[in-house]
Parts: sequence; structure tokens; C-alpha cells
Amino acid sequence: MTLHEETARRPIAARSSAWAIASSAWLARKGVSPNAISVTSMLFAALGGLLIFEGGHWLAWLAAAACVQLRLACNLLDGMVAIEGGRKSSVGAIYNEFPDRIADTLFLVPLGYAAGMPWLGWASALLAALTAYVRVFGGSLGLAQDFSGVMAKQRRMAALTAGLAAQAVLSLFSAGIWPLLVTGAVVAAGSLVTCVTRTLAIARKLKQGPDHP
Repeated sequence: MTLHEETARRPIAARSSAWAIASSAWLARKGVSPNAISVTSMLFAALGGLLIFEGGHWLAWLAAAACVQLRLACNLLDGMVAIEGGRKSSVGAIYNEFPDRIADTLFLVPLGYAAGMPWLGWASALLAALTAYVRVFGGSLGLAQDFSGVMAKQRRMAALTAGLAAQAVLSLFSAGIWPLLVTGAVVAAGSLVTCVTRTLAIARKLKQGPDHP
């Protein structure tokens, strides 16, 4: 792995887990391309977004939460198949970024509609995309990409999973949708804070100069 690839790779603890290592090795042996896995993540997001938009039943909310986690599993495995499995492609960088932005939108926009506040879903999706923009922008300046923040992707999807699970439980007892509203607000606010903190970190590193890490 080159230094650029190493600094542009999200640190994920699950990458060293037994199931991830075994799954990525199996996929690599079967000839599954990392780009196909990236596209699959969007399919899970599309299904999850549809379930969120339709909503109504506790099973739908739980199934949507499962789709969030399956999307994350794809995001983990595509990189492992590409790097550890030695199946990198010349367009892998595109598949590594673009499907993520689409998947976020497919989840978060329906969340806003399901919560009765479409603008909140669109705002969450926009701010989520901006967190990635700031990260990649830092990389374009020659800095190590900054994956930190209160609402980085893993935390964003964790919040969404928790919100959908809470909505599933609530739907058994009432027609309330407050878990969806809280989730949308938390994701939007947290993403905004993440954009600010990442931008400040970029500015600080630029002022320190090239001799500082």
C-alpha cells in the first residue's frame, strides 16, 4: 500500500476482526470485485431508504436498520478485497467515494420525509456529503485525510441504526415519530460540527507547515 493510499484509508477497528478477514478472503477467492461490493452498498441503501420512506411497521424499521449495517459491511469489505485481497482497479477511488455519497442520501432524505420534515432529510444528506468534501479537500492539499469528527460516517450510521431501532420499539406502542426527528437533528447538527472541526484542523496543519505531521 502506498503512503497516499494509507493516509486516505478510513481507520476501522472491525478490519482486524475474524469475520471481516474471512469474508474478504472468501470474496477475493470467488473473484468478486471491490467495485461490485461498493455498488451493492448502494443497493442496500436504496432498499433501506424505501423501507424508511414507507415505514409504518416495526419490522420495516428493523429491516431498514439492518440495511444500514449491511451497507457498512460492504464499505468495509470492498476496501479489504481491494487492498488485502490484491484486487485494486484503476477506477477504484471513484467507487470508493461516489457510492458512499449516494448511499448517505438514499438513507437520510427518506428519513426526513418519514419524520414529516423533508427539509431535515435534505439538510442531513447535504451536510453528510460536506463532511466527505472537507476530508477529501484536505487530502487534495497534501494532508492526511481527516476521518475524525462527532458525526463521521460510522457514527452517522450508528445514530441512524439506533434511531430506526428506537422507532421500531415505539411503533409497537404508539404512532409517534420522535426517534426519527431526533435522529435527523442529531445527524444534521453533528455533521455540521464535523465540517467545522475538520476545516479548522486543515487550517491548523497548513499554518504549521510541511514539517509538522
